[in-house]
Amino acid sequence: ELGCLESVPYLDRPPSPLEFYREWVSPNKPCIIRNAISHWPALKKWTSAYLREVVGPKVVSVAVTPNGYADAVFQDRFVMPEERQMPFMDFLDIVEKKVTSPNIFYVQKQCSNLTEEFPELVCDVQADIPWMSEALGKKPDAVNFWLGESAAVTSLHKDHYENLYCVVSGEKYFILHPPSDRPFIPYELYQPATYQVSEDGSFEIVDEKTAEKVPWIPLDPLNPDLELYPEYAQAKPLQCTVKAGEMLYLPSLWFHHVQQSHGCIAVNYWYDMEYDIKYSYYQLLDCLTKTVKML
Repeated sequence: ELGCLESVPYLDRPPSPLEFYREWVSPNKPCIIRNAISHWPALKKWTSAYLREVVGPKVVSVAVTPNGYADAVFQDRFVMPEERQMPFMDFLDIVEKKVTSPNIFYVQKQCSNLTEEFPELVCDVQADIPWMSEALGKKPDAVNFWLGESAAVTSLHKDHYENLYCVVSGEKYFILHPPSDRPFIPYELYQPATYQVSEDGSFEIVDEKTAEKVPWIPLDPLNPDLELYPEYAQAKPLQCTVKAGEMLYLPSLWFHHVQQSHGCIAVNYWYDMEYDIKYSYYQLLDCLTKTVKML
């Protein structure tokens, strides 16, 4: 049934907790919810001028890469971005093109950075999504703030979270794969490494020599190499655009690749998934996929 979805369904209003759990969380199906965050002050308040005034000189964590791909496979490495500490206003200067840079900048630190680094903005959104918290019987593990350039790309991956992704301004562009596509999506182990800036300003890739290898997806769904990964031709990707004022429910274990319009602002809520029979089925599928490839 998951593989038969041809598009991501829309809901015109937030559901009741019971309805949401029964119709979407339990069957592990995505949807886009309209009018779920229309009451947020952030939708009107989060202009560049407001962000400069409220956050302005504060030093925050910014992911910097030469190509827009943070946490992605590059040159046979799993390469993480340079985590640069910089005044937020300097970051906004780059996003607004008041200052030019050959590199790509993205506020994307996924450690509940909204509450940890941007507490000044929390009052403009919600600490949690009440109907989701009631449906799951828990509060979110993390609430993250996202703002960056259009060249910043999130490579294909999955998370062990029920994800409510709320776009405040601009648009986000998702490519989604259900967990049932796992046999067609390649995973390999990669040496972890980090981008570091050398003295001349160029980037070099430095291995994290003491770290264990990282399983990651080398395939780019925007330009899949079907000669190298022919199985991917059998996968069934869904594409959707999440616009300002909309919320995407991205179920746990769904693979996703994300792009955005320039300067897009978003907030997402990560609720820990239930490690129930669905998780067991996914683990079985993952093990069978690995076993078949070894034969």
